[in-house]
Amino acid sequence: MKTNTLSKEAETRLIDFFNHIIDPEDMAKILRQVNCILALGVTRQHETLQIGLLNFEDNYYWLNELAEILNPYLSED
Repeated sequence: MKTNTLSKEAETRLIDFFNHIIDPEDMAKILRQVNCILALGVTRQHETLQIGLLNFEDNYYWLNELAEILNPYLSED
């Protein structure tokens, strides 16, 4: 896994985004909804095709990870 650090500008912009534009819990909910819609669309369109499936699985995983960072919904009891 590649690890990058954010620039101070990017960090400031993200903090501003989540402090003034959208609540992290709402953003996590939106990410989960979009991820589900994308997954359903891809699986319905390409049920038998394996083209790009690994890339799709990676993207699905990372969107869910981002949602968990914003709001740890899946780790709650």
